[in-house]
Amino acid sequence: MDRPLLSPRSALVLLLALLTGATASGLTAVAGEGAARGLLAGLAATGLAVPFFNRLIAAEDSTPQPPASAGAGPAERDGNG
Repeated sequence: MDRPLLSPRSALVLLLALLTGATASGLTAVAGEGAARGLLAGLAATGLAVPFFNRLIAAEDSTPQPPASAGAGPAERDGNG
């Protein structure tokens, strides 16, 4: 049991999704809707926020790609000089 239950990335995605849901629920309640509608709005926002933050936050094992050069390929660089 030396491994954590969730990776830091998964914990961050879930935390941001829960904060989004709580904010949507609170704003719905402040707007004058009932508690049930506020809860439904918060659950819907949480459900939609999980895939959003999952794509937004880069995966841990992805290797960064080097930026593409502004010019064309190596054939054009060799011919201009």
